Amino acid sequence: MTTPFPDDEAAPVPPPGCPAHGHAVEPTGPGGLRRLYGPEAEADPAGLYEKLRAEHGDVAPVLLHGDQRAWLILGHAANITAMRTPSLFSRDSRLWSAFRNDEVPPDSPLLPVVAWQPICVFADGEEHRRLRNALLDGLNGFDRRGIRRHVRRFTTDLVQVVGPTGRAELITQFAEHLPMLVMTKLLGMPDEYGPQLVDAARDLMKGTETAIASNEYVVASLRRTIAIKHESPGDDLTSRLLAHPAGLTDDEVMEHLRVVLLAANETTVNLIADSLKMVLTDPRFRAHLSGGQMTLGEALDQVLWDSPPMSLVAGRWATTDTELGGQQILAGDLLLLGLAAGNVDPTVRPDLATPLYGNRSHLSFGAGPHECPGQDIGRHVAEAGIDILLTLLPDLRLAVPEEELTWSSAWISRHLTALPVEFTAQEIEPDPESVAEAERAAEEARELAERALAATQRAAAQAAASAAGTEAASASTPADTATTTATVPAQRRSWWDVLTGLFRR
Repeated sequence: MTTPFPDDEAAPVPPPGCPAHGHAVEPTGPGGLRRLYGPEAEADPAGLYEKLRAEHGDVAPVLLHGDQRAWLILGHAANITAMRTPSLFSRDSRLWSAFRNDEVPPDSPLLPVVAWQPICVFADGEEHRRLRNALLDGLNGFDRRGIRRHVRRFTTDLVQVVGPTGRAELITQFAEHLPMLVMTKLLGMPDEYGPQLVDAARDLMKGTETAIASNEYVVASLRRTIAIKHESPGDDLTSRLLAHPAGLTDDEVMEHLRVVLLAANETTVNLIADSLKMVLTDPRFRAHLSGGQMTLGEALDQVLWDSPPMSLVAGRWATTDTELGGQQILAGDLLLLGLAAGNVDPTVRPDLATPLYGNRSHLSFGAGPHECPGQDIGRHVAEAGIDILLTLLPDLRLAVPEEELTWSSAWISRHLTALPVEFTAQEIEPDPESVAEAERAAEEARELAERALAATQRAAAQAAASAAGTEAASASTPADTATTTATVPAQRRSWWDVLTGLFRR
C-alpha cells in the first residue's frame, strides 16, 4: 500500500493536452535530407525507412525537430556494432556537437529524450556499471508472481468497467493504462497517480510542444515520491535505489525512476496493443494460440520482430571520426538506433512472412552494455495482462474490419490508435487485491479522521482551560465563547473512481 500525498495543494498538476501541429512540415529540409518528423514521416515511417535504405544503404543522414542533423542506422549489423562499441559510439549526449555549439533551443521537444541526465542510460564505463548495477538490483527484486498479482488486480479492475457493456476499446481502456498502473506499484507511487501519469507519459514521448511541461509533471511526481520514501521506505524500486550501497543521490534516483517509468510504459503499451491486434486478426496466431501449438510468449517474440515497441532510440554520439555502414561519421555526430528498420533488414529477413517463433535476436530491447534492463518485467506485464484479459473475456473479437485500424506515429514510436472489440456482456467479479486495497484505504481514512478528531478535542480542552483561567483573573470582563467543532478532511476520490467515471461518460 502506498502513502497518499498529504497535501493536495502541493501535488503537481498534469499539463494541458498536446496541441495539433500548427504549421505544415515538408518531407525534406536543408540539403535535401529527409525529415523524421512531420505528416509524411508520421503517416508511414516504415515506408520512409525503406526509401532511406534504398538511397543510402545501412546508415542514412536525416533531420530531427528543428532540422537537427543525425544519422539513422537502418542495418541490423550496423545497429549491433553501434550498440556494442561504446568506445566509438558513446551514450554521453554531452558529446553532441549541436549542444557544444548552442544549436539546441531550450524548448526543443528533443530535450526530454536527449538531454544528459545523471543516469546509466547516458553513462559509459565504470560510472555506467555503478548506476546500472543499482538499477538491476532494484528491478531484480521483483518476482514474476508478485508482478502478476499486480497485473491481475489492474486487469480485472479495467475489465470490470467494460464487462457489462459487451464492448471495449482496448487501447484507451486497457493497453494505455495497465503498464503505468503496474509501474506505479513497483515504484511505490500512490495509486491515484497512475491515470494522470498515463497522459503525461504519452505526450512526452510524442515530442510535442507540451513535452517539456509533461516532463516537468513527471519529475515533480517522482520527487514527491522520493520524499515520502525517505520517511517511509517500502518494498519498491524507489526505496531500493535510495538504500543501495552504490550511494545514488536523490537526483540520480529520480532520473532512473523517470526513465524506467517512461520507457517501460511506452514499450509495454505498444507491445500489448500490437500483440492483441495480432492475436485478434492474424490467422497464424489465432490458430496457433487456440490450438495450443504456440505460447503467448512466442507470439510476443514475433511481434517484437514485426512491430518493435520503439521504432528508434536516440541515440549514440560518435567519440571520434569513424566509419559506419559506408558513411563517414564525425566526432560529435548523433546516431539514431533504427530498431524497426533493423528488424526488417533484408540481410537477416529476406522473407518477412517467415515466422520467427522463439527467435529473440531482434533489436527491440537493444544489445550490448545498454541492453534494456527492464525487458523481462515489460514482457511479463504484457504477457500476463493479455493472458488474464483473454481468460476473463474468452470470446473477445475485433468489432471492426481489420483494414479500418489506424496508427499514429512520432519520431521514436508507432502507436495503434484504437482496437475496438466485442464480447459477451458479463459482470466481472472484483479481484481480491482490489477489495483489500479499498479496505486498507478506508481504514487509513478512518485512522486519519480519528487522529483529526482527537487533535481537535485536545485543542478544545486547552482552549476551555485557558478561557477558565482568563475568566478567574478578570471576572469583570466576560470572556468570548468560541465553539470548536471537529473538522474531518473530506475523503479524496480514489483514482479508480476518477478512471471509471471517465470511461462511463
